[in-house]
Amino acid sequence: MLQITPLPAFNDNYIWTLQTEQSTGVYVVDPGDAQVVIDYVTNKKLTLQGILITHHHHDHTGGIAALCAHFGKDIPVYGPQAENIQGISRPITAQATVTLEGLELEAKVIQVPGHTLGHIAYLIDNLLFCGDTLFSGGCGRLFEGTAEQMYQSLSQLSELPDDTKVYCTHEYTLANLRFACAAEPNNQKLQEYVQQANQLRAQNIPTLPSSIGLEKAINPFLRADCAEIQQILAVQFQQPITNTLQSFALLRQWKDNF
Repeated sequence: MLQITPLPAFNDNYIWTLQTEQSTGVYVVDPGDAQVVIDYVTNKKLTLQGILITHHHHDHTGGIAALCAHFGKDIPVYGPQAENIQGISRPITAQATVTLEGLELEAKVIQVPGHTLGHIAYLIDNLLFCGDTLFSGGCGRLFEGTAEQMYQSLSQLSELPDDTKVYCTHEYTLANLRFACAAEPNNQKLQEYVQQANQLRAQNIPTLPSSIGLEKAINPFLRADCAEIQQILAVQFQQPITNTLQSFALLRQWKDNF
């Protein structure tokens, strides 16, 4: 059984820590800030056993060098080989799974290009660490990939079981939900989730993890085939919506300027 703890970093990042109940060893996901991790590991008397990286952006990779310098250069650092990230010692190419040294766990690797071209996600049991691909109520910006790539990546994630927990790397939920309400104002489940998320953030509690089931119910980027969303997009962009990919691309365009 994995214990997952969020370490807040910067303005809205979460660095996720993974620890088994039987062990004092931990892995961290996307450590942009080394000091946050050093403080947590030291104060809890834990051992840093490995690092998982989803993509190359600095707020996800900036702590690698300092962590390896502090805890030992032999710490395994997993990440996408395609993105040429400094400090990766276990480059991931096309393999379907990796064994996390020290935790003795298998992580399924899912290729999810869109936000960046080499972006990957890790699935450990029913826990999804998806970086900046899927957010609660939203998805990542298309910095390198195309709308079609991101649509296919999100479609792949939406096929996971509904109880899959979604650990993304930013607390963007409230902003995403404001857009979701504009895109699908009559979604009752969305309205209920807005209230829950606001209550959590008012207490400074993370809105994460989400779940695949919840996101399929409230996230417009997983609901681009919804008739109400397509009708609103047709009015917003003054053009007929003829397919789901067009709907998705226009949603992303609208959100970029929302």
